[in-house]
Amino acid sequence: MTSPFSARPDRDRAPEPAPYGFDVPVDRHGTWCTQWDYVADRFGVPDLLPFTISDMDFETAPEIMAALRGRLDHGVLGYSRWRQPDFLSAIVHWYASRHGTAVDPESIVYAPSVVYQVSQLLRLWSEPGDGVVAHTPMYDAFPKTVAANGRQLRACPLDDCAELERLLALPDTAVLLLCSPHNPTGRVWSAGELDRMARLCARHGVAVISDEIHSDLAHAPHVHRPWAAHGGDGRWAVVTSASKSFNIPALTGSYGIIGDPGSRDAYLRQLKEADGLSSPAVLSLVGHIAAYREGAPWLDALRVYVAGNLAMVAGRLHEEFPQLGWEPPQAGYLAWIDLRPLGVDDDALQRELVEVEKVAVMPGASYGSPGWVRLNVGCPRSKAESGVEALVRALRRLVRPGADAS
Repeated sequence: MTSPFSARPDRDRAPEPAPYGFDVPVDRHGTWCTQWDYVADRFGVPDLLPFTISDMDFETAPEIMAALRGRLDHGVLGYSRWRQPDFLSAIVHWYASRHGTAVDPESIVYAPSVVYQVSQLLRLWSEPGDGVVAHTPMYDAFPKTVAANGRQLRACPLDDCAELERLLALPDTAVLLLCSPHNPTGRVWSAGELDRMARLCARHGVAVISDEIHSDLAHAPHVHRPWAAHGGDGRWAVVTSASKSFNIPALTGSYGIIGDPGSRDAYLRQLKEADGLSSPAVLSLVGHIAAYREGAPWLDALRVYVAGNLAMVAGRLHEEFPQLGWEPPQAGYLAWIDLRPLGVDDDALQRELVEVEKVAVMPGASYGSPGWVRLNVGCPRSKAESGVEALVRALRRLVRPGADAS
């Protein structure tokens, strides 16, 4: 069958197929897929080749699929419990084996999504009008969630330590909303950076919500360090899921680690009594258990494959626009690219990409950073090549005179 993606004709393909079929395109059309079937919602045009929302075009780990089929074969899909040893011990095992961090199973909580946890914890640890600090550029759900809960977002540039300290010291700052690893940049925070943030938050009485949903996708030599290893006795929570790393967001479901017992109890009362959400999506539990008990080989192969995609993007951008100096991110499958040295107008670039190249690439303005783009390469290499070639062609047509000098 002919691939739906056009690979570069002048670049040889790997002589051996990628493990787990990562090279094989999967047709996601007609599956109610947000990235493919509903691309017109964001870009106004249907049938674009999408490099947008952060899910991947790969089938998930075969161990997860086998576990899901086995659970479905049972035939009864009644109410379930997340507070049971199979689920909790799988999380404890994963943190010990992958992140070298001991997690008390009593500190684990369930939630239908990471953003739900963020919203609940904001209400738990702050009052309307309080300040919430987050780094910019910023995952686009953060400002929406902060505003919807009546809190004041205080954006801090990623590398501005002095501004971070100033914002945390403001008397009405209540929460640091951390993204670790950072989305959209792929930044992996060092142990020293995390320790400094922990000290500042403790000094100023600021609670920490650490979104670590990309934590399993750090690229060597970078190492993700869970906030659970840095938070101490203060008010902090890790909110996360296996959904990004194992490509199972459609199962819904996430979990958190809340250090303070009183905060944990208050969170669970809200989950169960106010929102009636304590019965989990049973297939999410099955998927998480299989991922964390059996999915490590698949994840390791995925990270190698995604790193290859990112290296390909870096190579093409260096060939065409060396002045960008673009390097792959430290984590994840999102290529966050600073195009400002080219002097390209954002609106003009989007017109070229959508109307001429027929591709959808997220503009940096969606994350508070005009002049950048975010290209999702969690996909077969042939599709990733099509995306970067479309971006290169569009940029060639728009680069102002003199901007392409290296």
